Amino acid sequence: MGLLVFVRNLLLALCLLLVLGFLYYSAWKLHLLQWEDSEYDRLGFLLKLDSKLFSKPAPMFLDDSFRKWARIREFVPPFGIKGQDNLIKAILSVTKEYRLTPALDSLHCRRCIIVGNGGVLANKSLGSRIDDYDIVVRLNSAPVKGFERDVGSKTTLRITYPEGAMQRPEQYERDSLFVLAGFKWQDFKWLKYIVYKERVPLPSKAKFRQYQVDSKQERRQKSGSEAQSASDGFWKSVATRVPKEPPEIRILNPYFIQEAAFTLIGLPFNNGLMGRGNIPTLGSVAVTMALHGCDEVAVAGFGYDMNTPNAPLHYYETVRMAAIQESWTHNIQREKEFLRKLVKARVITDLSSGI
Repeated sequence: MGLLVFVRNLLLALCLLLVLGFLYYSAWKLHLLQWEDSEYDRLGFLLKLDSKLFSKPAPMFLDDSFRKWARIREFVPPFGIKGQDNLIKAILSVTKEYRLTPALDSLHCRRCIIVGNGGVLANKSLGSRIDDYDIVVRLNSAPVKGFERDVGSKTTLRITYPEGAMQRPEQYERDSLFVLAGFKWQDFKWLKYIVYKERVPLPSKAKFRQYQVDSKQERRQKSGSEAQSASDGFWKSVATRVPKEPPEIRILNPYFIQEAAFTLIGLPFNNGLMGRGNIPTLGSVAVTMALHGCDEVAVAGFGYDMNTPNAPLHYYETVRMAAIQESWTHNIQREKEFLRKLVKARVITDLSSGI
């Protein structure tokens, strides 16, 4: 009798193990089918557990404790702050502001939209929907005036680097924060001149042309630190004045550049140095920032369709899509795959349906 009970219990246990094993195997297969188009296992894992990844502490802007942040301390720009301590300290000693506005910081649910510069925004009449978000982020020198019907009129943050900044003071929005994304050490030095309202020393036009020629030639042959040295200096003219008072100026946390490149998009690590195809676009960096700092994230004006080379690249000019076909710094296709996964998993909303 005891033997029969033992055998029965053993069979029941085996059946239970088989059922659990089948359920586990089925769930695993379902996961693989869901993400079978992904080249990166980490991306599939990310989209399933996005809330855990993006809940990691990552302040939007650098503050006076920046030297304590191990994630950025060991990397040179654009992925960190190594070698920039004195410049950043000098800038922060004048700006003295490290967060958003008190009103935005107090929101219980922060709705953010990143407005890209893509031609896909044209004639979409999304302006009122864009302005409805709590935080509207714009990139580089993309204009608002004259395009309000499609891109809105509200700007909370304008994120840029020296070569991308608006050069005419009247173009800047009155109520927006100016945010530097530092991609090289010269960018931090430039911001110091801007904050201290000092004259920005610029190379001659001939020097700019030589930078471009040298950079193009050496980028074909070199990568990593060698390529970085080839592109030292500004590659085109930069703003010499930004009509913002120091408290309206911020430095974007370079951790977002690092995370976008290596953790989310899967670009080549290249020993943590700027190299061929391992720099994320400012749009992807801004999305990464928003995923850490906002409760709801949307995008508009994102998406490059390489199959339509004659389509407008940007909503505000006539440059065609073909102009971005050859990009030394970015990997547009890989970024598009990353953004598509975020849209598919409903982590972000694409208002202009360009992704």
